[in-house]
Amino acid sequence: MGYLGTAGVWAQSVEVVGIKDYHYHPPELRVKSGTTVQWTNQEKRTSHSILFLGPQGFESERIFPGESWRRTFAEPGRYAYSCGPHPEMQGVVEVE
Repeated sequence: MGYLGTAGVWAQSVEVVGIKDYHYHPPELRVKSGTTVQWTNQEKRTSHSILFLGPQGFESERIFPGESWRRTFAEPGRYAYSCGPHPEMQGVVEVE
């Protein structure tokens, strides 16, 4: 059984994306609808954000070393993102 995620849907699982050396690890992630993805900042001194691109995009709050941010993906699709302050950092969540 899952838990009630940030989008108000039952999450099937939690997948973790690490942030280290100005990269998302893994940079591409494939999940099922209802999965929560957690980004964890593993840097020593730098804060990052998760900026979803496109017309319905939004940016997370800044996450500092040791902090995490989560999003539950309820709808299938391709969700490209980057880091707001560091646009060279890019990733994708594919939701089936």
